[in-house]
Amino acid sequence: MPERTLRVCALYPEIMNIYADRGNLLLLERRCAWRGIGFEVAAVSLGDALDAEAHDLFYLGGGQDRDQRLCAFDLVEHKRDALHAAAGAGRVLLAVCGGYQLLGHAYALGDEEIPGVGLVDVRTVREDGPRLIGNAAIELELPGVDGPRVLAGFENHGGRTHLGDGEQPLGRVLSGHGNTGSSGFEGVRRGTVIGTYLHGPLLPKNAWFADWLIATATGLPGGLESLAPLDDAFEDAAHRSARRAAGIQMA
Repeated sequence: MPERTLRVCALYPEIMNIYADRGNLLLLERRCAWRGIGFEVAAVSLGDALDAEAHDLFYLGGGQDRDQRLCAFDLVEHKRDALHAAAGAGRVLLAVCGGYQLLGHAYALGDEEIPGVGLVDVRTVREDGPRLIGNAAIELELPGVDGPRVLAGFENHGGRTHLGDGEQPLGRVLSGHGNTGSSGFEGVRRGTVIGTYLHGPLLPKNAWFADWLIATATGLPGGLESLAPLDDAFEDAAHRSARRAAGIQMA
C-alpha cells in the first residue's frame, strides 16, 4: 500500500471537459504513480451528493454554455455547502474556464444570470466584443515555491471576469488576455481555491504546477521539496513551446 494517496474528485467529467481538460487528471495520476503515491479519482455529477471530507483535490473543467447552466444549478443545489466546507478545511480546488466562472457569485448572459457557488468574490459578464482567444502566459507566486514562475496555456472565453476588491488574481498577464482583456490579471486564488482560464491542457504544459497541487493536496510536510524529481523533458518541452507560442522570450 502506498504511504500517501491523492484523492481527486472530478466534478461533471462527462460534461465539463472541453478542450481535453481530462488531460489534467491524467497527468496528476501519472506523476503520482511515478513516485509511488496512490491515486484515486471519483466522478461526481448531476444530482450526486458531495462529501467534503472524502477528497483532497476537487477539479472542475470547462464546458459549453448549455452544459454550464446545468452544472451551475446543480452545484448550488447539491454541492455548494460541501465545497465551502472543503475550502474552509484547506482542501485544493482547481477550476478551469467555465468551472472558474462558476466559483464566483454569478455569470451574466444578457438578461440571464447563471448562479455561482460564491467561493470567491468574482462576477463574470458576457459583454459585447470578441471572444478572448489565443495562447497566454502569466507570472505568479505560490506558497512554498521559490520566486515567481510562469504558467503557459490557451484561453478561449467570451465572459469577462471581474475580481472584487481585495480578491487576489492567480497571476499577472505576460501575454494574452486574462480575466477581462484589459485588467492585466488572470484567474483568482484564495488560499487553495484556484480559478483560471488557461486550458492547454494546463498541467501537462506546466508540470511544476501539477506537482505543487499534489504536494499541497496531500499535505506533504516539505511541500515540493518532498517530491522525488522526475524526468520532465517532455513536459518542459511543452512548456517552452507554449511560452514561445504566447510570445514570451525564453531565458
